[in-house]
Amino acid sequence: MLRFGVLVSGGGTNLQAILDSMDAGKITNASLEVVISNNPNAYALERAKSHGIPARVVSPKHYPSREAFNDALLAALEEYHLDLVVLAGFLVVIPEKMVKRYPNQIINVHPSLIPSFCGTGYYGLKVHEAALARGVKVTGATVHFVDEGTDTGPILMQKAVYVKEGDTPEILQRRVMEEAEWVILPAAIQSLANPE
Repeated sequence: MLRFGVLVSGGGTNLQAILDSMDAGKITNASLEVVISNNPNAYALERAKSHGIPARVVSPKHYPSREAFNDALLAALEEYHLDLVVLAGFLVVIPEKMVKRYPNQIINVHPSLIPSFCGTGYYGLKVHEAALARGVKVTGATVHFVDEGTDTGPILMQKAVYVKEGDTPEILQRRVMEEAEWVILPAAIQSLANPE
């Protein structure tokens, strides 16, 4: 049984996709042990609670330094004896000590086809604004393992999404979520929980 936790910062739509996939039997041999947010107002926490999953807040505002926050976040994760940490819209840089503690055990979903539109400064709507500004015809999402770099770890899954005439960053963001992120993030967890 793959024990995993999800780290979130906002609404939790990717978390909802994971929960829906678990409810539908599309993620098997896996147990979601905890949802942790750096943002006490994240709606994702309500999604976790309504599914009976422990929902915790570890906010940098509650600690005197970034180092203290990083230590608290790592300590919170370690309480649950996790095999996998899933970053689902977690807008915090993962500290090196966490990457070392969970080598090839942290995955992230990024809203582009890496290596395009990734790295420092590319998150949320900024990714889609850049894709439209560049005039790409195809974008998508990537699930990758987290290493010490930003969006540089080994790629696990990708799914392409067509850019359409008249797309705004908001419209494109929604399509990438619905057609790619919400599909490949649960599929990646399933593949890790059930290695062939």
